[in-house]
Amino acid sequence: MMRDQESQLFNNFAKSTILSSNMPIGLLSKLGVTQNLFICPCSKIVEGQRYTKKLNESQVSVMLRATCQRPNVREENIVSMVKRNNLDQDKLVREDFGIRIMEELTLVDARVLPPPRLKYHDSGREANVHPHVGQWNMIDKKMVNGGTVQFWTCLNLSYKLRNIETATTICNELVNMCLSKGMQFSANSLLPIRSANPSQIEEALIGVHDQSMARLASMGQNGKQLQLLIIILPDQSGSYEVKSNEYVKRSWELFHNVVSLPILQDLVGGRNNVLSDAIQRRIPLMSDFPTIIFGADVTHPQPGEDSSPSIAAVCSGFRRWPEITKYRGPVSAQHHREEIIQDLYKTTVDPQRGVIHGRMIRELLIAFRRSTGYKPHRIIFYRDGVGEGQFNQVLLYEMDAIRKKRHHTRFFPTGRDLEDRSGNVLPGTVVDTKICHPIEFDFYLNSHAGIQGTSRLAHYHVLFDENNFTADILQKLTNSLLHVCKVYPLSVHSIPPAYYAHLAAFRARYYIEGDTSDVGSSSGTRDRNVEVRILPAVEENVKDVMFYC
Repeated sequence: MMRDQESQLFNNFAKSTILSSNMPIGLLSKLGVTQNLFICPCSKIVEGQRYTKKLNESQVSVMLRATCQRPNVREENIVSMVKRNNLDQDKLVREDFGIRIMEELTLVDARVLPPPRLKYHDSGREANVHPHVGQWNMIDKKMVNGGTVQFWTCLNLSYKLRNIETATTICNELVNMCLSKGMQFSANSLLPIRSANPSQIEEALIGVHDQSMARLASMGQNGKQLQLLIIILPDQSGSYEVKSNEYVKRSWELFHNVVSLPILQDLVGGRNNVLSDAIQRRIPLMSDFPTIIFGADVTHPQPGEDSSPSIAAVCSGFRRWPEITKYRGPVSAQHHREEIIQDLYKTTVDPQRGVIHGRMIRELLIAFRRSTGYKPHRIIFYRDGVGEGQFNQVLLYEMDAIRKKRHHTRFFPTGRDLEDRSGNVLPGTVVDTKICHPIEFDFYLNSHAGIQGTSRLAHYHVLFDENNFTADILQKLTNSLLHVCKVYPLSVHSIPPAYYAHLAAFRARYYIEGDTSDVGSSSGTRDRNVEVRILPAVEENVKDVMFYC
């Protein structure tokens, strides 16, 4: 009876003069009550509009599958799109603007830089490595400086591994692997390996911290602390796993002085490898004087989020060559979607102390001098994420910069001998003619092997140079740095100091997540007069390790 009444009501409204017969209508009612009926007009979203908010996991997967194309497929699609649009015959384009559009791709001259030789420890079966197509592995190699882990333990949050013996086996395998790669790793944990409820992470972390400090005190190791906490994360996948992981890292970096497993080597004072040319002091304009290399980036809130600040980070090596793989990374919050870094250098006036100089650049310069005993004689600054229209602002506010920018240029090899296994141009391919600026100093460099899709060459544009770098020296230096990333045993796309700065800024966003997660998005722009709150301070002994990797 109820369904018949709703059907009749729908027909009556559809036939009315107020509503069009093709307008979708939804009916809601309380079960069994015919008086409470509501008309809900439904909207149709027009296809092809840009979606500006964050995509969910399934949407991201679909998008990646659709856009991740092999170089030959992408090349064919580009050529067919140009032919299909036929813009060269368009009257507005051809006559009014005087533009001719070729249907063929432009041929450019390129050269392939040789990969740098990497040095591992002499006790390994393979002490010197010549990367092949941007890749190598750790088989038969030992770290050039193996660190030491004396105090460690494990916290198991996984229901599947409730059996402590399984968790113990995992830890023993890790210990044996580290020992085989040249590290000094205590076979016995400081505290017994324990399991904890994943819904009580905070209590578990506090318990491990308090018990470890008490244990060290009982051993007469006052002033020492837990060096490594191995955490087996909960079984759930997706956002819960990510939130658990980031909560654990945030808690220990801010409050407990311990950092997580991925940067174990750096945490305990070790290095995976070094550039052979750096050891032999054969890198021009780098080995003769103390040189500091900066990398900087700014991360912005996700699309549609107008209530969160942008986070800036600057990383720099604070050791002399060849120990260039160690980076320190201070971070700073700034106004929403502000790209120019506001907190590089600041002065304040103290009534007693006078003018006080501070902030990120000064902090990094002081760390460099304390570590090396020298002030840097040369500064190299890699800046990521700035548009061409902001070059003057970068020169005005950030100075002395070498900048890498995003672009939409793609390169395709012209023969099989010029491509890697994925069909992309070879690592080390550099282009600095024809499509580059006619008078300014810029170049394209592909430093990594293609894995999926079409590789995007990084575009480097030199804004200011007092060191008189030649194109060859700067290109080879940049290509060498791209082979000493601590995260992967392969050459990478982004210059390491700038890549580390991106990771540091991304990590710092989790420090304020609790203060911004309940604030809704709006369609307007955030008030730039609103004061940006200072980020929580990272523990001093954590600053010198790469906790953000």
